[in-house]
Amino acid sequence: MKLNDLRDKDGATHSKKRLGRGIGSGSGKTAGRGVKGQKARSGVAINGFEGGQMPLYRRLPKRGFNNLFAKSFTVVSLAKIQAAIDAKKLDAKATVNAEALVAAGVIRRAKDGVRVLSDGDLKAKLAFDVAGASKAAIEKIEKAGGSVKLPEQAAAE
Repeated sequence: MKLNDLRDKDGATHSKKRLGRGIGSGSGKTAGRGVKGQKARSGVAINGFEGGQMPLYRRLPKRGFNNLFAKSFTVVSLAKIQAAIDAKKLDAKATVNAEALVAAGVIRRAKDGVRVLSDGDLKAKLAFDVAGASKAAIEKIEKAGGSVKLPEQAAAE
């Protein structure tokens, strides 16, 4: 096989429809756009337009708001952390924090911090330094002999 032998499989590509090339072509004159009117012209943008009637997006009430100060945490389960330790990606002796989890490939990015949830079981004794953890997760970590350091505890000290 040579480079000049390469080609698409039959039916993989469609030839371009040649518009406005005479009445005999079947798509001449109006080129498949019907007759006159806004949609026959170029530059039509009428999404959401309902013919002058009040559009749906304006008939419905506004609801809710976006809190500018809300924090978005990356969620990690204890099962994922235990799996990373079993796979020798995370060091059990080192502190488990956002940077360590990103380096180990457990999470992609830390956003506003990492929050640990209690899905799964933890066998290793770990020291966590994270932005948040559920009560059940803290219980499981302490039961395994580990510790959790949260920002509000650091501010209190």
